[in-house]
Amino acid sequence: MITRLAHLCLRTSRFAEMTRFYRDGLGLPIHFSLKLSDGRVFGHYFALGGESFLELFDHAGATEMWGGSPTPPRRHEDATYQHFCLEVPDVAGERAAMRSRGIEVTEPTEGMDGSIQAWARDPDGNDIELMQYTARSLQKALPNA
Repeated sequence: MITRLAHLCLRTSRFAEMTRFYRDGLGLPIHFSLKLSDGRVFGHYFALGGESFLELFDHAGATEMWGGSPTPPRRHEDATYQHFCLEVPDVAGERAAMRSRGIEVTEPTEGMDGSIQAWARDPDGNDIELMQYTARSLQKALPNA
């Protein structure tokens, strides 16, 4: 049985910039880092709450560690990945905090699922949804209701 999403992994050629965005901009603490044999950090696990994490890897470091194509990944128009969503208790408050740290975040709106949402984008162009569940949120309704 699947119990939860354990982590989401992003690979980037802008590791320092992405680290600053997630650590300083979104305020996610680094739970632990991964290092190459010479001590260089090439990956971080950012804590998302509970035992869920955002995993970020430097493309060059990950390639050095595990092999693969030296060409950095690119986003394609026909990719099926759209965004990832982070649950927050107060979208408006989180938006204000993120904006004070220099992150652009859209105005909160109510989505068709009854949840309050706002949107941001990381330096690599990945869309991030911030979601606040409400009493009307379909995610809180009984399954198949």
